[in-house]
Amino acid sequence: MNETPSDLKFLDSHEWVKVDDNTVIVGISDHAQNELGEVVFVELPAIGDEFVSGDEAAVVESVKAASEVYTPLSGKVIEVNEALEENPELVNTSPYEDGWFFKLRVGDENLGSIDSLMTAEEYSSMLDGNS
Repeated sequence: MNETPSDLKFLDSHEWVKVDDNTVIVGISDHAQNELGEVVFVELPAIGDEFVSGDEAAVVESVKAASEVYTPLSGKVIEVNEALEENPELVNTSPYEDGWFFKLRVGDENLGSIDSLMTAEEYSSMLDGNS
């Protein structure tokens, strides 16, 4: 099991977020990749796409299922993890480091809503309550 970095925030839909100034990096949790099983394909958004918080921004497909990846904050895609196109298994092997999906440029007016997301501890408690 991958160690959950304490500087991440989580959605109840199992995405994680890391804030770096006005850039937000988005991926899926270790729990989510574990539930999905072997990831075989990732459909990423295009650079320049703009999303509103809660929009479907990417799709991850595994041998078991396909699942949407939602954007946690409103913003514009400034970078995608192109390594996932050739190596989608990075989502399984390194969900918090190499397996990130995309980066959003977020306006100051939207950064405040990061506080409404769960801490790693709160997310872990939510998972414990669901098992």
